[in-house]
Amino acid sequence: MSVPVHPRTAPSLLAPDTAIDLQLHSAYSDGVWDAKELLDHVAAEGFVVVAVTDHDRPDTTAEVQRLAAERGVRAVPATEMTTLWDGEPVDVLCYGFDPARGALGALAAATRRAEWENTEVVYANVLRAGYRFPDAGELLPVSEGQPRHFADIIALLRGHGHADRLRAIVLEAGHRWVGAELAAVVAAAHADGGVCLIAHPGRGAPYVSFDAPHLDRLRAAVQIDGLEVCHPSHPPELTATYFSYARTHHLLVSTGSDSHGTPDQMPIKYRAEMSRHLLAACRRERRCGLHGWDTAVR
Repeated sequence: MSVPVHPRTAPSLLAPDTAIDLQLHSAYSDGVWDAKELLDHVAAEGFVVVAVTDHDRPDTTAEVQRLAAERGVRAVPATEMTTLWDGEPVDVLCYGFDPARGALGALAAATRRAEWENTEVVYANVLRAGYRFPDAGELLPVSEGQPRHFADIIALLRGHGHADRLRAIVLEAGHRWVGAELAAVVAAAHADGGVCLIAHPGRGAPYVSFDAPHLDRLRAAVQIDGLEVCHPSHPPELTATYFSYARTHHLLVSTGSDSHGTPDQMPIKYRAEMSRHLLAACRRERRCGLHGWDTAVR
């Protein structure tokens, strides 16, 4: 897959302090900005390399890369896959895959269908239980007040004063975690030429909170490639712990804001040198899909 190269993306080595953000979300999944608005923002702010990791959307990679190239931004093929490990939800960041191969895309499509079906059931049952959302249009402007994802239902409940009973309300309404098995997602990403990293391993509930023993057990069962070490939910001491673990076990390191375009969580300028080995892995064998530019960090 070849994408036209913008003059600003002529071949060059990345400086260690080049601005990158390797976890961003657009309206292709649950972000506020559409992809054009998101890429306009990162281009205007001086980001050089980004990853738009919309949930279970490897199918949007080519369009994101095209839009990024038009704006002089380098976009690594990426998606955040919804998975289950030992029955618990674990988000996985997949980078550098070739979407044309299709293994990851097939799993993602099945996950999106299952999630949408469950979202419809939960929303109908929430309404049936008597909850009403007069401010839905303001809370969900992208979809004109209609929930597209389970996260939208959470936003509606929070925005209407039901934060204290969120878990009970959605469980009573039939919510269940939907996702492919972690091992299947990792195998599919590898088959498509990509790498897989555990997203926000220290974020905590409702996701698994990974300490070293948990990570050891996961790595014994699944061929995971790395960790998202830098994330807004990780305090400095936890970030340092994950960096140390990644170095010890020769794992790739990702750095991402997890921005969804809301004022409280905007894109963050991480230094390219922090994720240099991940960028090199995406560059190797042209996995990045952007011929004519170089992600090597000098």
